[in-house]
Amino acid sequence: MTSTPGPTPVHWKLVIDSADPHAQADFWSATLGYTVEDNSAFIEQLLGLGALPAEATVDFHGRRAFRDLIAVRHPDDPYDRDRGTGLGRRLLFQRVPEPKTVKNRLHLDLHPGEGRRADEVERLTTLGASVLRDVKEPAGAWVVMADPEGNEFCVH
Repeated sequence: MTSTPGPTPVHWKLVIDSADPHAQADFWSATLGYTVEDNSAFIEQLLGLGALPAEATVDFHGRRAFRDLIAVRHPDDPYDRDRGTGLGRRLLFQRVPEPKTVKNRLHLDLHPGEGRRADEVERLTTLGASVLRDVKEPAGAWVVMADPEGNEFCVH
């Protein structure tokens, strides 16, 4: 009997709307220990070909970056060295004109490890996050926080 192989896993990234994608990338790279993607070589190539106007870029930590989007990736995951784009776990922040107005329909749960929640909440607060509420339920306890732009996430 031959088994039919399952579908090929789908590559994905989580896209987060933001007012300031670069500040969000800095916050989340520090929060998760991720690497901010360096697309500068690819951007220079696009600029040289005339495929990207200079006003679509900004200086970000001393290198060219796309003005309206930037991503962070897990440092151990593969990435495209020519483009600087991650090929694994990624968060992409894209600029949008409207502010966040309602509760997220999707959020990240962070799990710093047994007995480390309070220290992690304190660390994230120093990075610019805010505590929204402490939750204690029969199923467990966690802290609901917001990133600098108000996006909710939980620390377990």
